[in-house]
Amino acid sequence: MACTINVNLPESSYEIQIAPSTLDKLGEYMSKLELGRKVLIVSNPTVFELYGARVVNSLEANNYQVFTCILPDGESYKNLDSIKEIYDACIEHRLERSSTLVALGGGVIGDMTGFAAATYLRGINFIQAPTTLLAMVDSSIGGKTGVNHPKGKNLIGAFYQPKFVLIDPEVLQTLPEREFRAGMAEVIKYGVIWDAEFFAQMEASTHLDSIKTISPELLETIIKLSCQAKADVVGQDEREAGLRAILNYGHTIGHAVESLTGYTEVIHGEAVGIGMVAAGEMAAELGMWTKAETERQNHLIAKAGLLTHLPKINIDEIITAIQIDKKVRDGKVRFILPTQIGKVEITNEVPTDTIRSVLNNLQRM
Repeated sequence: MACTINVNLPESSYEIQIAPSTLDKLGEYMSKLELGRKVLIVSNPTVFELYGARVVNSLEANNYQVFTCILPDGESYKNLDSIKEIYDACIEHRLERSSTLVALGGGVIGDMTGFAAATYLRGINFIQAPTTLLAMVDSSIGGKTGVNHPKGKNLIGAFYQPKFVLIDPEVLQTLPEREFRAGMAEVIKYGVIWDAEFFAQMEASTHLDSIKTISPELLETIIKLSCQAKADVVGQDEREAGLRAILNYGHTIGHAVESLTGYTEVIHGEAVGIGMVAAGEMAAELGMWTKAETERQNHLIAKAGLLTHLPKINIDEIITAIQIDKKVRDGKVRFILPTQIGKVEITNEVPTDTIRSVLNNLQRM
């Protein structure tokens, strides 16, 4: 399993390298990019204990001067206080514009490291080394960086592309099963919004809910096709002027659920799964696709071990939360709704009564 996917952009194209045992080669890949010699690795204690030495050794073997910034683990730490810690480390070690931040971890670490790179000295180099399925197939690609605000998820951020993305699928063997399932929500998203054949491949699989039971061939397909889909969309619309918005499928309701449950009761991928169920039910209620297609999607989400019902959250609080989401346009909430498996539309014409009705039904399931 080895391949290279190109993210083609007008000013900041880069490669995604997917291959086993490649964490030990990060220094070699970086040498080809002709970056400065100072590198700050940003990670969390769990990931760094597992993989930090391999990355440090690879970098030092290629004559990089390596420093580390270890941040607490979890979405609740994805805030400006953590960004300040990264800045403090950059200043302490005198990083320059030619220096590089390496994000070694999941989506939280990647988002924060990218935002720090975008804003320190008005922009320094940034490399993604994702260690979760969700980060590999989604958040490490495309340059969306940022942190949460107490009133909403990812409200503070910047578009800032990495110089390189290194994906070593072998690290998924140490990923907790809950995190693997959360990543599968983003994978299923690509099938719904972009690739009906990919969706059908996942439907045909007996298991989708565990790294231990999913076939190696399907895992290879999942990572490659998901990364290619993300690269294709971002290559056509880097800053979400139009098409890229479809990548937010399931995220409008999902972000509200995630933030209202404190980022721990329901984690990001789980919330996206719930959001996709809600979006599918809205589309069916509005006559945009069939009830049979809704059931196909919901069955696949359930097969991945994800929630298909809404936890006990105040519906009014969800509706209030989505009103301050980044996806609001001219005061109207923008939803991504499916019209068939493999195709979605962007709309801001979903009546509040429809939203409320669907959410109420999902809470009773």
